Amino acid sequence: MNALSLFESMATTSANMLGAARANDWDRLATLEREVAALRDELMRIEPNGRQSEALGEGEQLRKAALVAQMLDNDREIRRHVEPWLASTRKLLSGSSRERAVRAAYGP
Repeated sequence: MNALSLFESMATTSANMLGAARANDWDRLATLEREVAALRDELMRIEPNGRQSEALGEGEQLRKAALVAQMLDNDREIRRHVEPWLASTRKLLSGSSRERAVRAAYGP
């Protein structure tokens, strides 16, 4: 697989991640996140110096730039969905730890 096809796959997976985030499907989002990380690792393996664009034609470079922009847009939207969920999870976990501390201090 060449660098541009890896970017294509990453963009597709990023779009799927956005769908999972919109659906509050956190397990699927985590699975897709691992898939994108594997694609990124493969990209780093085949182009360790990050200069794959030198081997791309002008049209391919434009496509790569569009894919990166799409992934960044998806990332912003994913974060918009994930942040409130993370905040509520932190609050839940914080409440549980306080409850345990009270029980430890004063008994059940």
